[in-house]
Amino acid sequence: MTEQRPGPSYDVVVVTGAGGMGVAIARRTGSGRTVLLADASRGQLDRAVSVLSEEGYAVRGVLTDVSDRGSVDGLVAEAAGEGRVAAVVHTAGVSAAQGSAETILKVNLLGTAHVIDAFEGVAGLGSAMVCVSSMAGHVADLGRDDEAALATAPANELLGIGAVDAVGDSATRAYIVSKRANQVRVQAAALAWSRRGARINSVSPGVVATAMAKAEAEGPSGAHMLSMLEASGAGRTGTPAEIAGAVAFLIGAEARYITGTDVLVDGGQAAWLRHHRPS
Repeated sequence: MTEQRPGPSYDVVVVTGAGGMGVAIARRTGSGRTVLLADASRGQLDRAVSVLSEEGYAVRGVLTDVSDRGSVDGLVAEAAGEGRVAAVVHTAGVSAAQGSAETILKVNLLGTAHVIDAFEGVAGLGSAMVCVSSMAGHVADLGRDDEAALATAPANELLGIGAVDAVGDSATRAYIVSKRANQVRVQAAALAWSRRGARINSVSPGVVATAMAKAEAEGPSGAHMLSMLEASGAGRTGTPAEIAGAVAFLIGAEARYITGTDVLVDGGQAAWLRHHRPS
């Protein structure tokens, strides 16, 4: 495997998650920059780095478990050592078909908090972060107090708050709660990032044609997911490139007045669930 290494003083883009969405985002945003691609799977990470290197990107893989703050701190140190951290895109996550409720909460909920908190320390003027959440977060039915706790509780307390404890063993519920938490955590973090001259937003995809979506389609909720796609606005899955386009906008110069918000990129799925789903 050949890794392209840039010269000094390059802007750095960090992408967590070496799946289809992460690779698409690295392609869209990584030209002329150092790309640090992070994933907990050495095999998946090496494959993605090899593909991107062969396409001419200056990319390096960093084995990272986002549920472990020490591991995330190591990624931050690697990124800061490469140059100015211009952008961080956090795509790493586990779906309800891929893991237990416990795993989903550790990766999606706690992991996102770790990434937001750790990279705040190296964010500077013009830096931007995007966390990939999910349209599922828009249909969560959490109360105001629960959302406030998810948004602002210290990371080491997140797994013990009421809304998280109430998830029990339901992987589906864990996924929904974790993705709503991602959205509100980004909102709450925006002030601290703004004080550093930086921005932070989230993107909430609908069903996107990735390995994660394939696993969901083949799981217990697959029939429901596919019927929803047929009934809702666009009537199709999204593509990783479409999510990458939204991310590129949010980390780019044209979005300099956008921070602390979530962008739905879901082909109308959340709107259909709210207003047109048969009762």
